[in-house]
Amino acid sequence: MTALEIKGDLSSLGSDPTTFSIPVAQQDIYHSRETVLTRAISRASDAVVGISVEQVTEVENPFVPRDPLFRMFLDERYWPRTVKKQGSGLGSGFIVTTDGYIVTNEHVVKDATTVTVTTTAGKKYNARIVGIDELLDMALLKIEDKNLPYVEWANSDEAIVGEWVVAIGNPYGLFDINDQPSASVGVISALNRDFERDSDGRLYSDMIQTDAAINRGNSGGPLINAEGRAVGMNSLIFTENGGSLGIGFAIPSNRIVNAIEDLVRGGVDRNYWLGIRANDLRGNMWKMLGLAENRGAIITGVDPGSPADRAGIKPEDVILKINDKVISRSQDAKDYVNNTDLRVGDRLSFYVTRRGKLMTKELELIPIPRAGSYR
Repeated sequence: MTALEIKGDLSSLGSDPTTFSIPVAQQDIYHSRETVLTRAISRASDAVVGISVEQVTEVENPFVPRDPLFRMFLDERYWPRTVKKQGSGLGSGFIVTTDGYIVTNEHVVKDATTVTVTTTAGKKYNARIVGIDELLDMALLKIEDKNLPYVEWANSDEAIVGEWVVAIGNPYGLFDINDQPSASVGVISALNRDFERDSDGRLYSDMIQTDAAINRGNSGGPLINAEGRAVGMNSLIFTENGGSLGIGFAIPSNRIVNAIEDLVRGGVDRNYWLGIRANDLRGNMWKMLGLAENRGAIITGVDPGSPADRAGIKPEDVILKINDKVISRSQDAKDYVNNTDLRVGDRLSFYVTRRGKLMTKELELIPIPRAGSYR
């Protein structure tokens, strides 16, 4: 067997000084501890950046009495309900083009007055916010430079539960110590996790779940696969005390790529008009309407000229399904619309019944009409 010869004093092992050998398999470990993951981290790390922001937020004025009776008599000119507060924040991002486009989370740069990007080369840049998408928690930044390292994209539709992934970023601002991002290793724990809109109106859907540690400051950093390509962007964690519990979530890469294209074009229009109102079926109403069972949402109103009106939907029609979503009550329809990324131009299929007759109605969402305009 070919072996690496090493001479040494083995007296401490109770043996005479001699020559011993290491098998070939161990030679490889001796010469290099590189793995597919260390190579992946090396491939992506130089394109990961730390993001620092100065921001102005509105907070409740601490000097205004909380008692509503007192507030009635206060002049807002002298006792404003809210005051502006200067603060700072930090997060992560990653370069996606050689000329300096960077993606991060919208919540990282929210209310920012200045955005500073730090690279692993130790350079600092004043970044320009190209666009933000609050619903998707996406922001696109731009720094002015050329020939920058960048992270390549993986196809998130090909992600596999159980495959190795690495979260890279700036947890707790550690990047600022030596311009080096932190890496944490885990696997993809689940795919297509959907969450309802949060209190800030953000909608997280089709999320990639991972047990790679994601902590404060990791938001906006890439979740890379074993090839060193970004399969997602770290954005959300479950936590009890602000630290990682091993349950984190990343926005899938395919959604980010589509959002980048939208932001470069100036964003998307979600101020659509549907023009429909619905309620639950009451009592024996379902029998009167010729339904086989007591489920669905009854149309109570249709706005003239609206997409619903144009599609031929009428009051007393009962919605049974919207696209692939089964509608058992009116709240189901409201939840579907509220928790789906709908935009002007999107088409919806409404499956309705009218006095026992099933039919499909196709709606195309149009912009909300301006006051005084007619369609």
